[in-house]
Amino acid sequence: MQNYTGKLAVLFQGQGDSLPFQQLAERLGVPLYQSVNSDTPENFFLSWRDGCLKLLDKGLLKKGGLVVDIEPRNGEQRSWPAPKQGPLANALGRKTRTVIDATAGWGQDSLHIFRMGYEVLCIERSPMMAELLIDGFSRLAEQDWMRKLNLHPPRLLNGNAIDLLMKLESRPDCIYLDPMFPPKRKKSALAKKSMVVLRDLLGDDLDKEQLFAAALMAAGKRVVVKSPDYAEPLGGKPDESFQGKLLRYDVYFKS
Repeated sequence: MQNYTGKLAVLFQGQGDSLPFQQLAERLGVPLYQSVNSDTPENFFLSWRDGCLKLLDKGLLKKGGLVVDIEPRNGEQRSWPAPKQGPLANALGRKTRTVIDATAGWGQDSLHIFRMGYEVLCIERSPMMAELLIDGFSRLAEQDWMRKLNLHPPRLLNGNAIDLLMKLESRPDCIYLDPMFPPKRKKSALAKKSMVVLRDLLGDDLDKEQLFAAALMAAGKRVVVKSPDYAEPLGGKPDESFQGKLLRYDVYFKS
């Protein structure tokens, strides 16, 4: 269990059934509040609003909050399966069928990979992020197009990917890594609010080298590492590299 002391709580503001909020607070081992004021020590709160679980910022409690967005991002196809095109699809490979996203985070890359028709298993070590992902994937399962095509959302494992990759029953074709790299500058106008919050709550991935080594052992055909364009390749010189906007996908083949 991650130590969230002083950073995260669950907020129930008297609307609907309080039981799911109580259960969520117990699962995460964090306080449950019915109101927040300036003396409340936590800065972030999980709460159900508008039919989904949201991560709220103390200073912006009346704003929308952050949520696992199940809609395609700008420029992504809405159809299923979406065309396998662009640098991410090129990095994953034409013959790849099964992908493990070992650093799921907000799930945006996992969902993009899923919409391109790959079979996706997500691993997320933060219990908080796992709760947000479970909520997002549950909403995805209820979508009309998912039901019509008899599709199931990506599967999710909550735990340390380094350990879980060593216990896989079968090897995925590809393991995808998007670890948190230290920012290039202390303050970047380009940093998304969702990533700033994630870094504030969880910190950088200091064990990304060990994660890469575990992924290379566990993958069937390749490991793909997404990194900012300024970062050194995580696994040394890649076999292939595909450039995106301000980032790149380094590909390492299993020998």
